Amino acid sequence: MYLLDTNHCSAIIFGDPDVIARATEAGVDNLAISAISQGELLYMAENSKQVEENLVFIEEFLEDLPVYDVDSETSRIYAKLKAQIMNKFAPKDKNKRRKTKVTDLGVGENDLWIASIAIQNNLTIVSADGDFKRIREVWNFALESWYKSVSNANVEA
Repeated sequence: MYLLDTNHCSAIIFGDPDVIARATEAGVDNLAISAISQGELLYMAENSKQVEENLVFIEEFLEDLPVYDVDSETSRIYAKLKAQIMNKFAPKDKNKRRKTKVTDLGVGENDLWIASIAIQNNLTIVSADGDFKRIREVWNFALESWYKSVSNANVEA
């Protein structure tokens, strides 16, 4: 099962032929999104100039996709992931470390949550975000990009 990140959902919505071809090849029954990506897509619509029209468009896109939510197990994985990232990449000096945010280390909070959902449910993340490559330095999980410009191949090690 593939967990589409927001950038790949957007690519499908905006008609990227390479991403659409890979999604078609995978089959709609093998595609899903996270509640985090759902929120990001809905925010994009809410923040647009054509709110109502874009909300309808997003809702239609989401109709056939299962949405993976965050639960207490996801939170446990998130905590472990974030701690491992801080341990590997944050300054060792306690004063500097205390002021360091995970975003300072090249990892977005939303992407940590998405990775946690994927790990919990054994899903392959489909994204072009470099954040996921960084997260994979502390926890291996399946990652692909379907953009042709990113070699249209697995990112797996």
